[in-house]
Amino acid sequence: MSTSKEMTTYSQVLNKLPEKGYGKELNISRAGAKFDEGQEILQPEQLKIVKTYRFEGESDPSDMAVIYLLHSDSGEKGFILNAYGTYSDEDNQYYNEFIKRVPVCDLEELKEL
Repeated sequence: MSTSKEMTTYSQVLNKLPEKGYGKELNISRAGAKFDEGQEILQPEQLKIVKTYRFEGESDPSDMAVIYLLHSDSGEKGFILNAYGTYSDEDNQYYNEFIKRVPVCDLEELKEL
């Protein structure tokens, strides 16, 4: 018998992001980051994390993930999806230092997506 309550999955959240204006993924590189199809290279100080969603699998640690919703100073919106914990984005050496420097400013209207 499972005691866990019904929760939203990360695929359900990802499917809702475009209709809420967060359909662009932020890609981090050595020079900074930019949204899909964007030209502007952004530094962490030019972004804000406005919502964080964490997902944990009931039985498999590899199911752990995090989605950050972001706003840029220029008004762009998007997201970063990454594995959480042990399986985090180890292949991008710039990810951890970049994301640590992005300020967090939760938006109340994103409480339920």
